[in-house]
Amino acid sequence: MSRPILEVIALHPEDAIAAEAGGADRLELVTDMAADGLTPSRETFAAVRSAVDLPVRVMLRASDGFAAGDAVAVDALCRKAAALHAEGADEFVLGFLAADGLADLAAIAALVEVIGAGPGVDESRWTFHRAIDRAADRDVLRRQLAGLPGLDTYLTAGSAHGVDHGLPTLRAEALRAGAPGYEARIMVGGGLRLDHLPELRATGITAFHIGSAARPGGWHGSVDAAAVGQWRLALDAPALIGCVGLATAVAAQLADDRALPHARAWAAVSCAVTALMVSPVSWSHHWVWALP
Repeated sequence: MSRPILEVIALHPEDAIAAEAGGADRLELVTDMAADGLTPSRETFAAVRSAVDLPVRVMLRASDGFAAGDAVAVDALCRKAAALHAEGADEFVLGFLAADGLADLAAIAALVEVIGAGPGVDESRWTFHRAIDRAADRDVLRRQLAGLPGLDTYLTAGSAHGVDHGLPTLRAEALRAGAPGYEARIMVGGGLRLDHLPELRATGITAFHIGSAARPGGWHGSVDAAAVGQWRLALDAPALIGCVGLATAVAAQLADDRALPHARAWAAVSCAVTALMVSPVSWSHHWVWALP
């Protein structure tokens, strides 16, 4: 089983280096977080790509909000996307809504063509970002985008108000994975906290996105490798420690009680440690099953 994906927002090479050191799997490269992330320069992308070995998804967004703008604005963004693609970018983040609150297919299709998304070994991959959380109808939007080349991820909190409000939607959409319109991976981000992880992992969600959570000093500071490492540990710990606890519990059932008199106690400790790593406030809910 592959480990969960941890994507971290980066603004410059220093962010990228710290994110990689902390255990990130992928970067989302943006500029101007005061506008929730806009398209970075070609030069910034080149510097980040040279600084790290991680995949870099580049934001394609010219202004705050989720409207692509008029034909002139779309054409200007397409030129920026073409320049980034020429520089070597082959992973992107984009998403626009039309006036009716559904996908702006004209703008999206124009960008998808420019970035080289399509069948083949060298096709670009892209994420439809949190515009989905502002859509008039999430299911209709997904069906609109189904089949667009290169789309492999939806970045979503399940709600425009963040993960706290979006958990029911995230659970429901995770259950539909693989259905028409639901083939792309769900990547959860937007008010995501460590204590959300147990429930999200239990639904089968395997990709997570953090921004401010990787920056103890806020957006005026840089990514902190230790903060990223805490998320890496929390995501990996259930697979490592949980397997130990499960194996011990199974052994307790199969072996003579005299041979493993403390097996269930070890299982309880393993589960408790796992829960503490992931969510200190909810640890008691995770080890009760292992008590006699």
